[in-house]
Amino acid sequence: MTFEQTTHPRGIREDTTPLKHTLHVQSRETGDLAASPRPGETTIAEKSTPFAKSWAHFIAGGLGGMASATLTAPLDVLKTRLQSTYYQQHLVAARAARGLPPIETMSFARSSLLHIRETGEILWQVPKVEGWRALFKGLGPNLIGVVPARAINFYVYGNGKRIISNYFNDGREAAWVHLASAACAGVVTGTATNPIWLVKTRLQLDKNTHADGRGRQYKNALDCTMQTLRKEGVPGLYRGLTASYLGVVESTMQWALYEQMKLSLARREARIANSGRPPTAWDHTVAWTGKIAAAGAAKFIAAILTYPHEVVRTRLRQAPLANGQLKYTGLLQCFTTIFKEEGMVALYGGLVPHMLRVVPSAAIMFGTYEGVLKVLGTSSNL
Repeated sequence: MTFEQTTHPRGIREDTTPLKHTLHVQSRETGDLAASPRPGETTIAEKSTPFAKSWAHFIAGGLGGMASATLTAPLDVLKTRLQSTYYQQHLVAARAARGLPPIETMSFARSSLLHIRETGEILWQVPKVEGWRALFKGLGPNLIGVVPARAINFYVYGNGKRIISNYFNDGREAAWVHLASAACAGVVTGTATNPIWLVKTRLQLDKNTHADGRGRQYKNALDCTMQTLRKEGVPGLYRGLTASYLGVVESTMQWALYEQMKLSLARREARIANSGRPPTAWDHTVAWTGKIAAAGAAKFIAAILTYPHEVVRTRLRQAPLANGQLKYTGLLQCFTTIFKEEGMVALYGGLVPHMLRVVPSAAIMFGTYEGVLKVLGTSSNL
């Protein structure tokens, strides 16, 4: 606040009205104190204190990620297998044995029903043939990757939003600020955690017995990491990184949609408060479940629009063939090879279990995140 006058003439009574303090609220991502926004805009934190509440968001994001990863692990294993070359070849052989035509020649409705049926059959066969533990293959490295991934993502997103808005948008939030911040967070997170997801993918694709009678290729996550380093070097741990960068489009879209949906929920609550009417049962339901539904809806829209990159990323992370040759050597080459050999439908392999997993996973993760923040005495709202 500025004053037009710093001194007052004698004889004139000074204004003793107390100064009105600017209300402050806490930043979701960093814990900064932000000034109340002017009508029609939202401002970012006034001062740079990026570590103020980092621990709360680190814990909340980590617990949310662990809860969602554990509860949806079987569907994650199923999705990864359906995306891989081995299971696609197995399904093609099974269809031929049944006398079914190639799936790419079927109508959309018939191919969709067949895909759902095959998904259920594999989900039933995995624990029957390999035991129930097979449904949780790769969960260890997945959980190891969840905490740092969520911590990095929320930290980079929150601080990126603050920096971008302060330097390029006069300290105000906007949709493009959310998009730019989410893109930065996705790139940093993907680069830092790619080795973890590569190990998880290879463990999920490692079968009890191979065609040549060999047992499992990897004993555990550490053994998988060491074998990859010996055979492929450090670059081997970053296979599929380009597809992960392509996946930044999905995470960016999800963040932007989630922010807009939360803003819509906040406007709805403000309208109810301004109307003076008591909230109805439906209003209470929306208040309690709105953010969870927003997280699930945002993930559903983003995932279904960008799904092919998931298949390409899985194929790029597969271990080399028996002769040491790599079938997929790059992002574009992988896309074109899958399309030529297996058709467009292969780029959507595993879509059903993927959507069954990621939507509730997003709802569980963000719901846990919001709940833990509340327990820790803070909030995700600005």
